[in-house]
Amino acid sequence: MTARLKVLVVEDDQISAELLTNSLIHFGYDVDVARDGCEGFDLVRTGRYTMVISDWDMPGIQGDELCRKIRDRQCSSYVYFVLLTSHGDMDHVVAGLQAGADDFLVKPFSPEEIQVRLRTGERLLSLQSRDFMLFALAKLTEARDNETGLHLERMREYSRILADELSGWKDYKNDIDGDFVQLIYLTSPLHDIGKVGIPDRVLLKPGRLNREEFEIMKEHARLGGETLATVAEAHPTEKYLAMARDIALTHHERFDGSGYPHGRIGKEIPLSGRITALADVYDALTSQRVYKPKYSHEKARRLILEGDGTHFDPDMVQAFLNREDEFIHIAKLLDSATIPASQISPIEQNLGSLADALH
Repeated sequence: MTARLKVLVVEDDQISAELLTNSLIHFGYDVDVARDGCEGFDLVRTGRYTMVISDWDMPGIQGDELCRKIRDRQCSSYVYFVLLTSHGDMDHVVAGLQAGADDFLVKPFSPEEIQVRLRTGERLLSLQSRDFMLFALAKLTEARDNETGLHLERMREYSRILADELSGWKDYKNDIDGDFVQLIYLTSPLHDIGKVGIPDRVLLKPGRLNREEFEIMKEHARLGGETLATVAEAHPTEKYLAMARDIALTHHERFDGSGYPHGRIGKEIPLSGRITALADVYDALTSQRVYKPKYSHEKARRLILEGDGTHFDPDMVQAFLNREDEFIHIAKLLDSATIPASQISPIEQNLGSLADALH
């Protein structure tokens, strides 16, 4: 059973508090009531509440002051704050916004209006939860694999640059907008999440993997894609989960069909997978590995051009060429050349043949 969101009603008028409470319970919320601002602030400090509906005019701490005190706290999660007031004038609206209120309910109000306002709050809170979850999952992968330096940070920047460039192209205007660019920035760090399912003897092997071990390592794309697919199917309206699934599954596919895990060809590979494939390879080439020194941008550029139409979608290559100055800037800004070789992941060691594979 899904846990109900906890809402705190701060209202000194008993009748108003009961009306609010009954309405919120009817709409599926778990509700507690505080009779004044001081009690309300003490309850908020427990960390149990994600939403607060507070009357403005109360003895002691008024609603706008309560909101300001909550905003001044150092807390681990955001509290969505709705001010309930009989003052609908602009001065009060401005004062409430300055205090940090997210929304207003002007008395008298209808239960349906309360529901709409809180559903809006839920959507905003879910965005925060989404970003926290993606960051935590990405860091889980990094901790499991001792990922190389700032690879995740660089890769998401490269992915964002490519997506942003393509968003201005006529052929992609229906596929890439600002939301797509933001989502690929958030989800691209999950590309190797499947590596958490690879046995330690393979994932943490200090030397080069043999053929059998590398076949096991390649399973990380399928494992990551299938894991995220299960979550995406349970939440079909969450676009970021679908994109994370596609990236994890297809970032090792190649445009000519020679990649893995399924050998998809051309536009059969999702757009997010085609973008992250180039971003991932560029970072592998321009970062230090146990099998090679850090390649210069010029050498990486030449190898990517050699993979145009075979390893990479030609559009991704052209987008890279159009924005390569930004790639150079990110590579310098997030340089991790001093990371010890002992922290290099085995799968990247086996990309030692990457340059050859691009020929």
